[in-house]
Amino acid sequence: MEGYVIGVDVGTGSARAGVFDGRGAMLASARRDIAMHRPSGDIAEQSSAQIWDAVCAAVAEAVGAAGIDPTSVRGIGFDATCSLVVAGDLPGGVGDDAHPERDIIVWMDHRAKDQAARINAGDHAVLAYVGGRISPEMETPKLLWLRENRPAVYAAARHFFDLTDFLTWKATGSAARSICTVTCKWTYLAHEGRWDAAYLRAIGLGDLADEGFSRIGTEVVTPGTPLGAGLTAEAAAAMGLRPGTAVAAGLIDAHAGGIGTVAAAGDPVDSLGYVFGTSSCTMTTTRDPAFVPGVWGPYFSAMVPGMWLNEGGQSVAGAAIDQLIRMHPAHGEALDRAAGRSLPEWLADQAGDAARAVEDAGHLHVVPEFLGNRAPFADPQARAVVMGQGMDAGIASLIRLYVAGLCGLGYGLRQIIETQADHGAPVRRIAISGGAGRHPLIRQLLADATGLPVDCAECDEPVLLGAAMLGAVASGGYPDLARAMPAMSRVARTHDPATGRTRALHEARFAAFVTLQDTARQIRARMP
Repeated sequence: MEGYVIGVDVGTGSARAGVFDGRGAMLASARRDIAMHRPSGDIAEQSSAQIWDAVCAAVAEAVGAAGIDPTSVRGIGFDATCSLVVAGDLPGGVGDDAHPERDIIVWMDHRAKDQAARINAGDHAVLAYVGGRISPEMETPKLLWLRENRPAVYAAARHFFDLTDFLTWKATGSAARSICTVTCKWTYLAHEGRWDAAYLRAIGLGDLADEGFSRIGTEVVTPGTPLGAGLTAEAAAAMGLRPGTAVAAGLIDAHAGGIGTVAAAGDPVDSLGYVFGTSSCTMTTTRDPAFVPGVWGPYFSAMVPGMWLNEGGQSVAGAAIDQLIRMHPAHGEALDRAAGRSLPEWLADQAGDAARAVEDAGHLHVVPEFLGNRAPFADPQARAVVMGQGMDAGIASLIRLYVAGLCGLGYGLRQIIETQADHGAPVRRIAISGGAGRHPLIRQLLADATGLPVDCAECDEPVLLGAAMLGAVASGGYPDLARAMPAMSRVARTHDPATGRTRALHEARFAAFVTLQDTARQIRARMP
């Protein structure tokens, strides 16, 4: 493929852009931070205007840093968190009349827990495609909360977008939705090509059906589909690109990481995409639908076109580790010694060899479910457990806690993998991406904790790469994603799981993890 493509990734705290050549090599990238309003643990809001400005600035800087002619950029692809954007001339924000600029309910926002519980109490056929239970992180509970608690804002909205679809709308003027977003987070039935009007009416959102679904999407297309006439003149000017540059229907950020990694080692069915960031997502591709309790999906064509996807994950992963180490009395001293470096990465350096680190963790165990269990139990009320912490307040104790927390994430991942295998969605290896999983110690501990090899992509930014692949397809550089994926991604290194004593130690620790998890659930059930 001649020319260049751009991948844009909007995560929880930043917007990033990367410039790639046709083989998937990244020439340059740029980043802009984005703000979040978070007055409580359940509430998280952002501004779509600020995010769009950050995206445009990141793209312009990345193109400049790459030193390429902007007219040689053939296509651009977007991915983003699965946050709800309320677009229109709003009388107030999604949570506060005084802040109309806060028009996004962020993916991690749990204000709609009661609405999700009410939806789950009904016998709705569409729930079979979200693991049997809908999450408050998905969009229909959030829309219901908005209608019940912010009726004027709800009524004034012209569009309800997943963040990815908002970005492509801003870029092109096309209101087409990606199969990825509406199938995975909105209950669109992609395998039947329809919304379920009966479901929307039953849960209290019948007006969306009565309007002909105009506010949630009447045109739904596969990721990589070229949208509109490409970049509008206004969007192109803001990004420093050529008007008409091809823009692809996008992906949720985790799914972009999957696209950027799961075909690097061969058949995408063999690899579980593990996107390890603030939260974690697991992406499992199957040729036939697999219904897995507590795991979202099966979703048709939501990641790899023509195949089915099961999506699990942990509501907090990188954020759980941050929370865990902040609780330790040596946190401040460690920050000083890290001298501006990422504290988790500094701790990983101090921990050294993975086998020795898990030995040193001793009887310290962590179930890091600070924000519930997304999969495989679909239990948003679950909370973290730490067992074995003594009075030691030094750096060595903090390192042990950090390692125990990473092991806990690995054991939670193992539960997802084993549950999926029991229901027809087995995998043979893990393809890791995401900023929180870059350190070799982390990758090795995940391999040891799960018992599966962990592949690391050649590209340091596989989420950006996945988004860029969309731009490559939209521009005609590749005929489809099935061709673009293996052509633009490769495995750089594989971490094989431990054997012998280290393997036995992880088996014992996994059994302890399950016991603590079960005990916490029993205690919660007994409390009045």
